[in-house]
Amino acid sequence: MSVNNTNIWELAEAYLAGSMSKEEQVALHQRLNADAAFAREFQEISNLIRSVSDSGKHKRFRSMLHNVHQSQTAAVPAKKARHIILTPEFWRTTSIAAGVAILTSTLTFWSLKPSLNKTEKRYNTISREVTGLKIAQAKQLEKQKQLEIDLDKSKKPAPPPSDVKKTGTGFALTNNGYFVTAYHVIHDENGYGDSVYIQNREGQYFKASLVTFNAESDVAIMKVDKAGFRFGKSELPFTFTGLKADLGTHIFTLGYPADEIAYSEGYISGRNGFEGNIMQYTLELPVGHGQSGSPLLDGKGNVVGLLTAKGAENEVKTYAVSAKAITDLLHKLPDEKNIKLPKASKIGRMPREQQIDKLEAYTFAVKVYKK
Repeated sequence: MSVNNTNIWELAEAYLAGSMSKEEQVALHQRLNADAAFAREFQEISNLIRSVSDSGKHKRFRSMLHNVHQSQTAAVPAKKARHIILTPEFWRTTSIAAGVAILTSTLTFWSLKPSLNKTEKRYNTISREVTGLKIAQAKQLEKQKQLEIDLDKSKKPAPPPSDVKKTGTGFALTNNGYFVTAYHVIHDENGYGDSVYIQNREGQYFKASLVTFNAESDVAIMKVDKAGFRFGKSELPFTFTGLKADLGTHIFTLGYPADEIAYSEGYISGRNGFEGNIMQYTLELPVGHGQSGSPLLDGKGNVVGLLTAKGAENEVKTYAVSAKAITDLLHKLPDEKNIKLPKASKIGRMPREQQIDKLEAYTFAVKVYKK
């Protein structure tokens, strides 16, 4: 029997009777999956046959439908309209067919109900499987990301296991590891810290060593210990001015009062600093603890100083040592250090947002650890 047979009744009977071969059954299932209309009609006829098979009425019902179909076909010749007189026998036949149709519709609904429930359950099962697959994929991605993070961390120089005791800010003097910070960040009345690290914006830690300092001016020059170290991909975008800035000069700073870098701006309110110190400025600039050692820049991208202290709690005043104190300390170093400051600023004509973006790679947290 070919499953392409247009007589769905014969196909349904053969399928329910189990007279189909395995190959025919496979072909039938393929057609049911491919043809929704065929599948729907096949299901309805199969349910109808099941509902009347026990009483043996389905053959008579098929014969009745066949007679009705033959009478309708004979009553309407091709290409010619004709009035058909419906006899009492036809009405009786139609009434029986309608009654059986109502009965079979009811039986079909109840016979389909378990199938519908099964379909609904299968849908939920598939849904749960897909959801489970998504969860498994998400967990796999999390594991992969964690492995990448762990691998990345293994490449990052880690800080010492002891707790950090003091923090400040530093900024680069050259791209190969030399930087400057406030001397009091790395040294206090108890002496020099056991170890000093810098932490950049990517969260990487690098150990640093003291090169030289001037306690009076509160300036310390240090160098990252790692061989071949570089702060950024290009040379420093700023330069250092050798002259003191004018009164009223607008200035800004970047520093680490917390884990994230912070921006602040103000102006120079005094050409000298605390108690008239000529190596300092007095500023109207809001800052917080942790910003000692931060660079002080003018609008053209020139470093004019280094933040060192702030006034009393009821004062807005901030103090910064001038860039001249930094350059004077560098001139006292031996020639073999060969620290050459950049000669020109590359960010002078940039808007402030771009200036900050360029400066971030060369500004970092300084952290002191003690056992």
